[in-house]
Amino acid sequence: MKTSQTLKATLLVTLTALTLACGYSSKTTPPVAGAVPVIAALSPPSMAAGSPAFTLTVNGTNFSSNAMVNLNGVAQTTAFVSANQLTMTVPAAAIATPGTVPVTVTNPAIAGTGMYGGGGTMAETSNPMNFTVR
Repeated sequence: MKTSQTLKATLLVTLTALTLACGYSSKTTPPVAGAVPVIAALSPPSMAAGSPAFTLTVNGTNFSSNAMVNLNGVAQTTAFVSANQLTMTVPAAAIATPGTVPVTVTNPAIAGTGMYGGGGTMAETSNPMNFTVR
């Protein structure tokens, strides 16, 4: 009996040592910068205060399929048209009074997909483009 237990213990220690020696440990790679979206134009570029809700088209480059349009820093429900175009419905409340509303686009972070879960990309946000409520 004792020989069987000794053999099992020896095998367990050997397999554990081999596993550790082969480098099977948690390895992570920090996220890298993702594609930075760029806004080229807003359509329409302005709207009269008190107007009803409308569709805003954001044209530019580097939009990911899950990019979000932000109004005044708040993410809005966004429709992906292409890597160069996004649309969103601007609620009437957002244009109730005259002013300037900064519009940005954010490409969200992508989680790492490597063998150890490392890597991925960081979220990237465009420079703002102002939408005018007149």
